[in-house]
Amino acid sequence: MKRKDRRKIGFPAAAQRFVPRQVNAPYRIWGEGLEETAVQQLKNACKLPVAVSGALMPDAHVGYGLPIGGVLATNDAVIPYAVGVDIACRMKLTVLDLPVSALTDDQARLTRALERETRFGLGASFKSRRHHDVMDADWQVTSVTAGLKDRAWAQLGTSGSGNHFVEFGRLTVLDDTVGLCAGEYVALLSHSGSRGAGAQVAQHYSRRARDLHPELPQELSHLAWLDLASDAGQEYWAAMELMGKYAAANHALIHAHVARALGVDVLLDIENHHNFAWRERHRLPDGSEAEVIVHRKGATPAGVGVRGIIPGSMGTPGYVVRGKAVAESLNSASHGAGRRMSRTKAKQTFTWDATQRFLRERGVTLLSAGLDEVPMAYKDIDQVMAAQSDLVEPLARFEPRLVKMAPSGEPPED
Repeated sequence: MKRKDRRKIGFPAAAQRFVPRQVNAPYRIWGEGLEETAVQQLKNACKLPVAVSGALMPDAHVGYGLPIGGVLATNDAVIPYAVGVDIACRMKLTVLDLPVSALTDDQARLTRALERETRFGLGASFKSRRHHDVMDADWQVTSVTAGLKDRAWAQLGTSGSGNHFVEFGRLTVLDDTVGLCAGEYVALLSHSGSRGAGAQVAQHYSRRARDLHPELPQELSHLAWLDLASDAGQEYWAAMELMGKYAAANHALIHAHVARALGVDVLLDIENHHNFAWRERHRLPDGSEAEVIVHRKGATPAGVGVRGIIPGSMGTPGYVVRGKAVAESLNSASHGAGRRMSRTKAKQTFTWDATQRFLRERGVTLLSAGLDEVPMAYKDIDQVMAAQSDLVEPLARFEPRLVKMAPSGEPPED
């Protein structure tokens, strides 16, 4: 009898009793002085009967269910809130055939390209819809995605709000195995995900998971899972994969339109997902190997030789990295510097005068952003990188120079 059929007989769901693992699934933490609440969220996740192992990255901070920077392997189950609300949020870096001097000498033209070819904000869209093959995919794969296709098309090629950005900067290649000779280049870097469509998928299937697991105590309710042998689990997985393609399409269009507006060639493209679940084979803590579902919520894949992008903030560097495939991290690394304070506290603590002074000292021009995204609200990216030097090695360093984010007052979508 399939697991999905077992739920239809016997005791009703409301009569189920939560039975945690007798011993928590093993986990490891990278970094020091992490938010205790974030650490506790990982420990809670490791109580789940479907949990296999976990890890916490040095950029960690509190999230819903699994913390941001949390990695969790499960057995035949997917947890919507361990993937995240912004499904398949990702990074993309494009190196452009421009002289580095263009970052200062031709800033007006770069600004026009950003202003014309990007859109930010909760309802951001283009008057003339953009086109990508992702809209020819099967959006009828679930009833939820079928109803989201028109909204998704309207927002295709946009970036949303929160910590999402599109920026020009100077890329210093440290290791020519990245695909370019060592030296300095102009690069375009973006961070965003699956927009409103992804959020709706996340909310729908998280509610479904919680309905299926009313036995979970309050502190675990956002860690409700969907059995991958069930219809709900298969639906969510198909919707998640479609949102992954859609998020990639958003970045592809932004980068292609900006490069076209500038009339320049592309020298190199690098990109990676976070906020996703992967079916992967791993060596488990007991020494055995098995196929598991690896959730990386705000964590970057870092398998052997896998390239990824770990940004800092609007005023601090980011890095192109290569993974070292550390088993205890489930082949993962941080997805950025990570917040060191909440959005509310950042707005209460910092001023635009101080922020603009900070940015001027670093040669950064800010076109738009909210005060909750200022660099001082984030951890020191170089300390984060040092804490995970065993997980990744830097191949290139990106320094922001011209930054565009959602204007102040937009609700965060990250």
